[in-house]
Amino acid sequence: MTATNSFYPASSSIALEARAIACVRGDRELFSGLDLELFAGQCLHIRGENGVGKTSLLRLLTGLASPESGEVLWYGHSIKKQASEYHSKLLFLGHRDALKEDLSAIENLRMYAAIDGIALSEQDAFASLWRFGLKGREDLPIHCLSAGQKKRVLMARMLTRGAQVWILDEPFNALDVHAVGELQDLIVEHLQGNGLVVLTSHQPLVIPGLRVLDL
Repeated sequence: MTATNSFYPASSSIALEARAIACVRGDRELFSGLDLELFAGQCLHIRGENGVGKTSLLRLLTGLASPESGEVLWYGHSIKKQASEYHSKLLFLGHRDALKEDLSAIENLRMYAAIDGIALSEQDAFASLWRFGLKGREDLPIHCLSAGQKKRVLMARMLTRGAQVWILDEPFNALDVHAVGELQDLIVEHLQGNGLVVLTSHQPLVIPGLRVLDL
């Protein structure tokens, strides 16, 4: 089992696009006239100080929020008009880990696979957890795991989700140096399979062909 899948469409067409989008929170305009063009196989690192709108931009790109003006497109079509199709290809991991604290790591993986309509065998679920150093902790309730171990469960979910688009908000938080390297390797594998990644992070990243947007 690998982090990428050959069914991701390899295309010279723009995969994810933002056209002149603006974001307003309360009486404050965070940004306006923002344009983005991302192709399959590309990673965009969104940088900026706290409060400039990084998380807000991610929410616009997922469709969880709507821009004040402008639009977000997936292969040339508004994500609003094809929400179901777009979300089936999307994995969004925000600041909250969204793991069920009373369920074990393996139960969380199997539960989310069922919700996403993905056939995930027990063998593959265990293998994904073992890859990220959770062997022996598969059956522990999530609330018994450290913050870093919870992030490793999420890395296993990234591996098994089968989504083409990963939108990740500060995914390297709470990870030690070794786990940071593992996550960067996972992202590179995903990109090599024509996946697409948009992420925020305050730390420098070592990802070939990385694009940067400073807000």
